[in-house]
Amino acid sequence: MYKSATRQIAKLIAVLALVSVTTFVLLETIPGDRLASVLPEGATPEMRASAEERFGLDGSPVERFFGWLGGALQGDLGRSMQSQVPVTESILERLPVTLELATLSIVLALLIAIPVGVYSGYRPGGIVDRIATFLCSITLSIPSFLLGVLLVFVFAVSLGALPVTGWTPVSEGFVPHVRGLVLPVVTLAAVETVGFIRLLRNDMVATLQQDFVLSARARGLSTPRILLIHAFRPSAFSLLTVMGVSLGRLIGGTVIVETLFALPGLGTLVITAITGRDFLLVQGIVLVVAVAYVLLNALVDLTYPLLDPRVRTS
Repeated sequence: MYKSATRQIAKLIAVLALVSVTTFVLLETIPGDRLASVLPEGATPEMRASAEERFGLDGSPVERFFGWLGGALQGDLGRSMQSQVPVTESILERLPVTLELATLSIVLALLIAIPVGVYSGYRPGGIVDRIATFLCSITLSIPSFLLGVLLVFVFAVSLGALPVTGWTPVSEGFVPHVRGLVLPVVTLAAVETVGFIRLLRNDMVATLQQDFVLSARARGLSTPRILLIHAFRPSAFSLLTVMGVSLGRLIGGTVIVETLFALPGLGTLVITAITGRDFLLVQGIVLVVAVAYVLLNALVDLTYPLLDPRVRTS
C-alpha cells in the first residue's frame, strides 16, 4: 500500500507538471492582445506596463511561468484580469456547484446501473436485458445537449413541473434547490448510466462462468448471495475504474449542461474566462480540474485491494 501510494504521488506530480506546462504554452500561442479586455482604448505605455506588472505578465514567458508556478504552490493562482478577484476565490465559489452536479449524476447512474447490470448479466437475453439494451441504444443516439433540451421541453415547458433554468442555493430552500438540479443531473446521468450498465453486464456474464461461482452454486448458496457477494465484487473493477474517470471528466466537462441550464459552476466560469481572454483564470481552472482528475483516479487505484484480496496478495 505504501509503495502504491508513493507511485500515485509521483504520477500526480508528473501529470500536473505536464498539464501546467502544456496549458501555459497553448495560452502563449493564442494571438492577440492579452490586456485588450482590461485597458481602455488609447492606453498609454505607462498604463500598459502597470497592468502587466499587476497581472504578472511582464518578463519573459519562462519567468512568467515559474512566477505563476511559485504562486500556485502557495495556493495563489493569480488575479482575474476581468473581475480583479483572486483566481482561487473565483474557483472556490463555483467549484461546489460543479462537484454537486457531477457527484449526484454519478450516484444516480450507479443506482440505476448496478441492479440493471447485475440482473442483465445474470439473465443475458432475458426481458430485462433486452429492454436495457434497447433503451441504452436510444440514449447513446441522443447527444447530451439535445437530451437536456428535450427534458426541458417536456418537464419544464409542457408540464411545468420543474424550473427551466437557474440555480437556487440550499440556503434559500432545500426543495427549490433539488428541483433546480433534477433536469441537469438526469441529463448528465443518462449517458453515464448507459456505459455503466453495458460494462457491468458484460463483466457479470464472464464472472458467473468462473469456477468459484460454480462452486458457490454447488454449495447451495442463494442466488442473491452469489450475485451480490461472490460475483459483483470481482465484476466491479472495470466499473470502479470507469466511474473514477467519469467523475473526473464530469468535474471538468459540464460546460454544455451548465450553460444550457444556467448553472454557476466551473463550466460557465471557464467559458466566460475564454471569451474574455482571462488567461490566468483559464490556467487556474485547468490546474484545479487536473488535480481533481488525478486524485480521483489515484483513489480508485487504492480501493482495488478492498474489492479483491488477490490484489493485496500480489
